[in-house]
Amino acid sequence: MTTTEFTPNMVIQGFTPPLKLSNFKLIAFDMDSTLINIECIDEIADAAGRKAEVAAITEAAMRGEITDFKDSLRRRLALLKGVSAESLEAVYTQRLQINPGAKELIDACQKVGMKVLLVSGGFTYFADKVKARLNIDFAKSNLLEIQNGKLTGKLITQSWGEICDGEEKRRTVLSTCEELGITPAQAIAMGDGANDLPMMKLCADAGGLSVAYHAKPKVREQAMVAINAGGLDTLLQVFVT
Repeated sequence: MTTTEFTPNMVIQGFTPPLKLSNFKLIAFDMDSTLINIECIDEIADAAGRKAEVAAITEAAMRGEITDFKDSLRRRLALLKGVSAESLEAVYTQRLQINPGAKELIDACQKVGMKVLLVSGGFTYFADKVKARLNIDFAKSNLLEIQNGKLTGKLITQSWGEICDGEEKRRTVLSTCEELGITPAQAIAMGDGANDLPMMKLCADAGGLSVAYHAKPKVREQAMVAINAGGLDTLLQVFVT
């Protein structure tokens, strides 16, 4: 597939811009390192003095070198056992920042009637706050188990399951499309790691749009749009309203 450097910050393949933004009805975002600047699990691990160990597993999983996301997450969670729940608040208030252009992109999408989904292999503690902060319509993520004020190193099973991995992200985008009465051809999926590829492929294969944001090489290669520098709102350059 031919790739084109559309701008110095962005590479496109598989379509010819501009696209009409109002033809899309849903945009789905990964959270960690996409909507926000950190991998929350790595920063929580810092409180346990295990950041390097956890971050190495995170990096391998995001690059696609560890293919079983669920296993990699369980391994990392186990290293968080005993961390104070108060450390979550410290990560949120002291380390988590919304990535540049996130609000501008979301506002532009909602202005033309699109719905916004946050679907994350990260944690509800952070996802719910980011959802409220950015006026996001839907969110799904993993729920940390906390007992006596400390992380147990496990997750709580929710109505849909225990771990939001790549396949669960794909199912969530598909079910949200069904709920909205649209098809994945009217959806955009945006992420940075291998865990995002299933939902990105769903949209791309259907005639929608897949977007890599400051992503791992494997993800950039497969995305229809790869934003390699600049903010999330760089994506708006491929659209007319």
